[in-house]
Amino acid sequence: MTTSQNIKIPEFQTKRLFLRGICLSDAESYERHFADYEVLRYLNKTIPWPYPKGGAKEYFQSDIFPKQGVNVWNWGIFLKEDQKECIGCVSLWRKGRPEHRGFWLGKKYWGKGLMTEAVHPVCSYAFNELGFEKLIFSNAVQNTASRRIKEKTGCRFIKTMPRQFVDPQCTEAEIWELTKEDWFQFCK
Repeated sequence: MTTSQNIKIPEFQTKRLFLRGICLSDAESYERHFADYEVLRYLNKTIPWPYPKGGAKEYFQSDIFPKQGVNVWNWGIFLKEDQKECIGCVSLWRKGRPEHRGFWLGKKYWGKGLMTEAVHPVCSYAFNELGFEKLIFSNAVQNTASRRIKEKTGCRFIKTMPRQFVDPQCTEAEIWELTKEDWFQFCK
């Protein structure tokens, strides 16, 4: 089985953050911040709720490590001053579902602009290094924070479509598009 130690994905530093490939040693802090209904409620229904103890370690071994750096990239998000505490994650998928990127951030860190900061190097990497011409993103209609991140990073709203989320009251997703050309214009 491939592990994150075999496949290296790039590391990124922003003003406040450090992003690097997920490692098995991140499972405990990842799960501590992830296994919160407020964090999970707007994510895809395939995520179990309640989140099982040890679920992050199992997810890393079964889903992340075998695909990491091939057609899937998963970055743990860390504050620069504490690079052992995984507070969130940004994922990028070559094949859209329809989205190409997903993310989550521990509730304690919401409202500080950290996720907007975290997605910048990932988008640049997708366009500059991986050759994406466009990226499709989605969010539950009720997830206004995720919508704001898309608006603040130059994305265009395309449509809504039916989707199931952990929160059964959320039944529609907004679909967004970011083209390579729009990204370069946005980053000027």
